[in-house]
Amino acid sequence: MEHTKQLVEAGKPLAQAKKALIMLHGRGASAEDILSLRSYLPVEDFYVVAPQATNCTWYPYSFLAPPAQNEPWLSSALQLVAGIVTDIEKTGIASSHIYLLGFSQGACLTLEFATRHARAWGGVMALTGGLIGDKLYTENYAGDFAGTRVLMTNSPNDPHVPLLRSEQSKNQLEAMGAKVDLQIYPGRPHTILQEELQKVAQRISSR
Repeated sequence: MEHTKQLVEAGKPLAQAKKALIMLHGRGASAEDILSLRSYLPVEDFYVVAPQATNCTWYPYSFLAPPAQNEPWLSSALQLVAGIVTDIEKTGIASSHIYLLGFSQGACLTLEFATRHARAWGGVMALTGGLIGDKLYTENYAGDFAGTRVLMTNSPNDPHVPLLRSEQSKNQLEAMGAKVDLQIYPGRPHTILQEELQKVAQRISSR
């Protein structure tokens, strides 16, 4: 299975925007679901886009499975995000003004894409996520984040994303020049808290 290019767009038309936000939904959710979070964020002048995963999932198995088990879905998802970034950059918006945000499975995809294409992004925000694989495949990661600010969140006992993998991912991104803030919320269920959205809003408004 491969993903088709189905985009839900909001905010400024791409040709008129100076910044962009790419939002990646979680497993079983939709582009509209993740896009609804923009009402909590200072993105009035942004082009905002959320791709829709085929069958509402970016890859079929856990993000902790060997990557080969999640192919060709995983590679197709990464290519889809890369295509969106290319389309945005063609309008003159540099990567330093492109923000990436995802939740759960979308957060894992966000981190995996950003780390495979490390550069000066506007910001990377992974709400409950980690790099993809049964281990960290560091040979897939190249580039320099050049001080990109990364927000990661999780809880100590999330049922889908072990905190250890978030911590390992933080270390990997920092080794590649990112400034990572990993926020841990004890007792938090697998959801997005208002406090997390406030942190995202702070990251966006600080640029």
